[in-house]
Order: sequence, then structure tokens, then C-alpha cells
Amino acid sequence: MDRRAVHEQWKRDRATFHALLASATAADLRRRSRGTRWTNRQLLFHMLFGYQVVRALLPLVRIFGRLPEGVSRAFARALDAATVPFDAINYLGSVGGGLLPPRWMGVWFDHIIAALDRGLDRATDANLQCGMHYPNRWDPFFRDYMTLADVYRYPARHFAFHHQQLSFQDKRRAR
Repeated sequence: MDRRAVHEQWKRDRATFHALLASATAADLRRRSRGTRWTNRQLLFHMLFGYQVVRALLPLVRIFGRLPEGVSRAFARALDAATVPFDAINYLGSVGGGLLPPRWMGVWFDHIIAALDRGLDRATDANLQCGMHYPNRWDPFFRDYMTLADVYRYPARHFAFHHQQLSFQDKRRAR
């Protein structure tokens, strides 16, 4: 795993997120996003939350990575069986999270990136190879089995995918 490349991608995503927040008008934020039921503001929160989810997944990978593989496989199957309630919670969570002031979203994003940077720097190569099974019906970027290194790469993929769904763009980028 190229840790430097991951750190750099997070840094770019952080800068993009702040640029999006800075360039969005109140009308931009209220407008529907493309291909989702969320407004742009709610989708921005969802993009932020994709990074936050990784912070929750890291301890799970460390725990399940030490257990027999069948344990995480059964856990992933149970989570896949709960896809319908997960989808509702995922949607409503971003609806509620979208009520946060954009400035707070930026502060939270900074906090998440700083924590992930520290965690990736502390992870050993052996830690990065630990893995577990995932509920692959929950997210198109979850694979059946992911290592800790895969989990650290996940939020940037999630972010890039949803960035394309915003129905406004950073006006500085368009110049």
C-alpha cells in the first residue's frame, strides 16, 4: 500500500470538500443532487460521513481480522440481510446530517482526516493485511473481503463517486 498516495488523496478530498462548501450558495445547497433523493447539502454530509464510517470500521477489521474467517462471513451475511433498514437509516441519517451548518461539516471533515492520517501512520504492514468480510449489498465499493488497507482506500472512492452527483460544482474549479 502506498500510504503517501492515500494521504495525498485524502488531502485533495479535504481541499475539494472545503472548496465545495465555500463556493456553494444557499440555493445550490437546497437544490436536488443528480441521481439521489438528497439535496446537495445532504449529499455533502453523506460524502463526509463516508469518511466517518471508516473510523467505525477500523476497530471492526482489527477485531474480526483476528477471528476465524467464518465469523466475519456470518457477520457480513447478517448485515446483508438487514439491507432494507440500513438503506433507510443511511438515507435518513444524511437527511438529518444535512441540517448541520456547512462550516461544521468542514470542521468535522478536518477532524476525520486528521484522525485517519494518524491511524494510517501508526498501522503496521501486518495490520494493513488483516481483513474481514463485508456486507457487499450495502455499498458498491464494499467487496466481499477487504483488508485494512482496502478500508483506508474506501472513503476516497465513495467521495469521488458522490462528488459527481452534486448538481453544482466548485466555481473555482470551473475557471
